Order: sequence, then C-alpha cells, then structure tokens
Amino acid sequence: MSDGAPTRADAAGLDLPPGYRAIALREYKDAMAHAKAIAATDGAGTLVFVRRFDTVEFAVVLEPEEPLGEARRAIYAIMNAVADALAAHVAPEKPVTFDWPDTIRIDGGIIGGATLAWPEGASETEPPHWLVAGAILRSVVPLSGGARNPYDMVAMAGTSLDIEGIGMLDPTALIEGFSRHLMVYVDRWQEFGFPPVGRTYLDRLTSDPARRLTIAGNGDLIERGLDRPETIARHDLTAALATPKWRDPATGEPWL
Repeated sequence: MSDGAPTRADAAGLDLPPGYRAIALREYKDAMAHAKAIAATDGAGTLVFVRRFDTVEFAVVLEPEEPLGEARRAIYAIMNAVADALAAHVAPEKPVTFDWPDTIRIDGGIIGGATLAWPEGASETEPPHWLVAGAILRSVVPLSGGARNPYDMVAMAGTSLDIEGIGMLDPTALIEGFSRHLMVYVDRWQEFGFPPVGRTYLDRLTSDPARRLTIAGNGDLIERGLDRPETIARHDLTAALATPKWRDPATGEPWL
C-alpha cells in the first residue's frame, strides 16, 4: 500500500460476514469520503476502513428499500451496531450510551459518533440509490506537548479506548463486531419493522426521565410528558445529522 491505493477483499485483513466487501485505506485517507465516492458503483455491503492507530474509522454502503424520508432511520441501526460492538469489550460498569442522534459515550465520555450521507438532490419520497453510514471512535488521546494531561478526565469531554481499558484491542475486532451486529439489526428491521431497532436505540439514549421519547417515521425524535399525549418537542433528524455534535469542527475528530 505504499502508493496509497486501497486494499480490497481478504487483503484488507477483516473477517466479515457474507455480503460485505472490505476496502482498507492508508492512515491519511477519509473512509466516509471514499465510501461516498464509490457507493454508486460498488454497492451495498462495501465497507471502507482506515488503518490508523489513534482512531477506529470506517464507513459502510447501504441500499435501503424505504424512501429517503424513512431510510435515514438507518442511523439508529448503525448506532446500535457500534454500541453493541463496543459493549462486548468494555467493562460492565462502563455503560455505552447515546446523545441524540449520533454521539456515542463510554462511561459518560465522548468516544466518537456516527455520520450518515445520501446522494445530493435525492427525493424524500423515493428510495435513495445509496446511503453511506460511517463512524469514528477515538483509540488514544494525543499528547499535546505537556499542555494537558491526556488522562485528566476532569478536563475533557471525551475519552478513548485506551482510557477505558481496551486500548490493546485490535481495531479490526470492533469493525468485525459492528458488521455482524449491523446484519442483525437490518434483519430485525426487515422482519419486524423499525420499532424494535428504535426501542434498542432509545434504551441507550441519555434523556430526561420525565419525558417519554419516540422516533417518528422520518426519524425525528419526539418528546412527550409521561402523562401527556401531546408533543412537547420535536427534533429534526436531517438538520441534526448535518452538524455532528460529537465532532470537533477544528479537527474533524471526536471532541476532547
């Protein structure tokens, strides 16, 4: 890979379920951007990941059957799959939780999050040609010349796999776990509809215990009072996905 060309198939070093095709990129590449660029030609199941030591970064191409207005709910299946992959390795006393819609935390610290993209100009009422869902998880906190102790969690909003005690975990194990869990959620969605996927997501969502949360048909988050049927607040999924709250805009990586 010295020429920067992507590595495909078995050479990527991933043990993926049937239906996936892996593409490995060099550390300076962008998994999400590459997956979007090839989504129309390579199709569903294409999984792109970046070989980096400081983050776990990957993206997968999907081809939903639902109209785009409904298919964006795939972000919740992606979040569930990432969380399940993480939970298999972190200690039970370190919960994996979500901030709506796309932030992932371990034991309260931001470990990373997910992103979702679709073709520009795609109709809300027709199935998109593709969706690309990606995730970035921080493996280690970079040293910054002694200006801040990278393990002083009081001073940081973020965390890392290293801080949470699984720094020696091979990133490919997380990606492989994600791919298997995603298949489970896709199968569940196809067999039982979206509600079971949504309930699993909501179970990990940090929220006001005085509010009852549901996910609308277009993916918006709806808040109601426990004893009040009327909507208190409705949060626009499409708008929220445009600016991931877990990502530092200065670095493009999870907040510290």
